[in-house]
Amino acid sequence: MSIGTTATVSPNVHVRDLFSLKDRVALVTGGAGRYGRQICRALGESGATVIVASRNYDRCADFADELSSQGHEADALPLDLLNEESVLDVAGKIQSNYGKLDVLFNNAVMVKAEPMDEHADADWAQAVGENSVPLYRACRIFGALMANRGAGSIVNIASIYGIVSPDFRIYEGHSEMTNPPSYGFVKAGMIQLTRYLAVYFAARGVRVNCISPGGLFSPSMPVPFVEKYAERTPMGRMAGPNDLKGAAVFLASDASAYVTGQNLIVDGGYTAW
Repeated sequence: MSIGTTATVSPNVHVRDLFSLKDRVALVTGGAGRYGRQICRALGESGATVIVASRNYDRCADFADELSSQGHEADALPLDLLNEESVLDVAGKIQSNYGKLDVLFNNAVMVKAEPMDEHADADWAQAVGENSVPLYRACRIFGALMANRGAGSIVNIASIYGIVSPDFRIYEGHSEMTNPPSYGFVKAGMIQLTRYLAVYFAARGVRVNCISPGGLFSPSMPVPFVEKYAERTPMGRMAGPNDLKGAAVFLASDASAYVTGQNLIVDGGYTAW
């Protein structure tokens, strides 16, 4: 069976080494948030040097210290994705401090939870602008760091609401958790941008993929909401503190070396029915 004239035949690599992120440098935007913390832990546990970044530098620094105290390589940087100079500054610091960037997780999100009848044109414009522009900016600037050295992995954190509509019955009685219409619009756009960038960067050695998680449990969530969500999900529960780890490491590592332009859904079967 032919594998093609441009394919590279590599020696067999142990699967344990394929999943290793030793000597890799990974940047996680929104890294101290609920999803970000799980991603950072997974990358650190797999051997990567993790850079936790967001506008809330103190929170990132505290979490980086926590990771370091557990034996992981971690650092924190202030990053305002709404400010191009801030993004360029972080890119420069990564290049000067580490000499490279291997992995980028676009996890930061800015959401104003409100129902559609309260979601004015200005709210829509703000939500779309403050999420789509920073995403594109991060992919463009940090992606260039990777493309210039011919290797890298970008992973965008989207949502099941980028591919299906919310089941509003879950949110009944919990207005503070309502899913605004702009959220799904932004996440669907993220999934499509992932495909575009995967093709754009492929020849320069950078893979671009997406993870679309289902709801991640938090003790602060109202019990009735959690129960309704669980009933709506084939596996009968929300995502827990380890459920994104495998997907994150898989897409960041050489275990997914032939995977690009894909959207990996991690939702306990929510979108299967």
